[in-house]
Amino acid sequence: MSRPRVVIVGAGFAGYRAARTLARLTRNRADITLLNPTDYFLYLPLLPQVAAGILEARRVTVSLPGTLRGVRLVLGEAEHVDLDGQTVHYSGPEGGSGSLGYERLVLAVGSVNKLLPIPGVAEYAHGFRGLPEALYLRDHVTRQVELAAAEEDPESCAARCTFVVVGAGYTGTEVAAQLQMLTDRLARRHPLPRGLRPRWILLDVAPRVLPEMDERLSRTADRVLRARGVDVRMGTSVREATRGGVLLTDGRFVATRTLVWCVGVRPDPLVEAVKQPLERGRLIVDPYLQLPGRPEVFACGDAAAVPDLEHPGKFTPMTAQHAWRQGRVAGENVAASLGLGRRRRPYRHRDLGFAVDLGGVQAAANPFGVPLSGPAAGAVTRGYHLAALPGNRVRVAADWLLDAVLPRQGVQLGLVRAWSVPLDTASPELARVPGGPQRPPAHAGDERMTHETHRNQPGSEPAKNQPGGEPAKSQPGSEPAKNQPGGEPAKSQPGGEPANSGPEHAAPGPVKRTDTPDPADAPTERDRAQGDRGDS
Repeated sequence: MSRPRVVIVGAGFAGYRAARTLARLTRNRADITLLNPTDYFLYLPLLPQVAAGILEARRVTVSLPGTLRGVRLVLGEAEHVDLDGQTVHYSGPEGGSGSLGYERLVLAVGSVNKLLPIPGVAEYAHGFRGLPEALYLRDHVTRQVELAAAEEDPESCAARCTFVVVGAGYTGTEVAAQLQMLTDRLARRHPLPRGLRPRWILLDVAPRVLPEMDERLSRTADRVLRARGVDVRMGTSVREATRGGVLLTDGRFVATRTLVWCVGVRPDPLVEAVKQPLERGRLIVDPYLQLPGRPEVFACGDAAAVPDLEHPGKFTPMTAQHAWRQGRVAGENVAASLGLGRRRRPYRHRDLGFAVDLGGVQAAANPFGVPLSGPAAGAVTRGYHLAALPGNRVRVAADWLLDAVLPRQGVQLGLVRAWSVPLDTASPELARVPGGPQRPPAHAGDERMTHETHRNQPGSEPAKNQPGGEPAKSQPGSEPAKNQPGGEPAKSQPGGEPANSGPEHAAPGPVKRTDTPDPADAPTERDRAQGDRGDS
């Protein structure tokens, strides 16, 4: 008798946990296939520390083949789901294609950067949903400080030393906090002309930093940022982004080479293509995480609008904490539907609190509702991350120890170029390569949403070769993007980035890019021949 076939799409917080739970419960009595574009699970909450040079990139990646015994990994990106034919069609990393049949399907594709209809953002900003973006951001920020140190023109020097982060949710706050400390260290090694210091500006239309958190923790984060010299401007956002800087909604123009867009995320475009009922772009499921009328299909994480049984009439937010727990319930319910596990159960949750790492020994946290700040919050935050990591705990702890006692290495690695990590991508976990297969952009296009509607979302980064196009990240509990390691929307609470809290809107559609590539950023002949992705 053949074993039942289960296909899990996405290895973010929800998909990874579902695969691990299902493999444990079925004990090789089911054929479990995990479809994901990378061979690792990405622990998004620590991505800002990768961008800041605290952690080595591989520390936040957990091998899928090495930790998911009994699960077959297929590298690829889901392109189409045929619900009637019970088949998932996908494209491979080298341009090939294939299909996977299933008796049970788990959709856990996560989220991608949300683009708002603000002129210039798609062209001059990058997201922070994957490892390539974090590596590019670190190189870019390092390069700007080094170039500024040798710059003779005072205006150009000031622009290179100005870094703008839009979005004061978890991602934006952590990016500003971690990278501000990095640029200060770099400036001590490369003294800037006329006594200039790197300048960081954090913008948000919300009335306060971390609007999703308790006000006491919000005040802690605000105080720490301002004490370090970060220019925190609430009630302000970007009206237009240009190659030379950004025009703010208060009418001021800020000259900069770096724009970090941390405004929001939305479900992976595959969710809309499934053509099932949606709630703010997420698949509507029942409390057992099953699609109504499709008992063989389950959805969880950022891809699913799961009824919040603790708050009737609402759906659980897009956070890593929810994604991680929903993944476990999905795995248990799939096993139960196959007669291989215990009885199925609805998804219920209890809020574990929030944790935001502000760099150094500073953090803001409220584990189980107890507000903490300073070193105590820092210890809780790092302890939470170590406990939540599915692997690499010793390596992460070793990197933290080394960073505390040794000088940080401020060098460019040149691994990722600006054109490799555009903001308008449906695959933030993959860097574009010359001549490689590309998925269509994941723009917000005709989206009617306003910036205010999504003020607490993580967000975006400077675009390609422009004012600093770089990515930002997430934190304890955030679910990594789309079907990639951790592809889950925002991280609110011990690690998840809060999802947008605005009114309902139709899922945004694709939008065309109209920018003209900068010759300096376009792939060279050498790139095409060798696949070189280093910054020039």
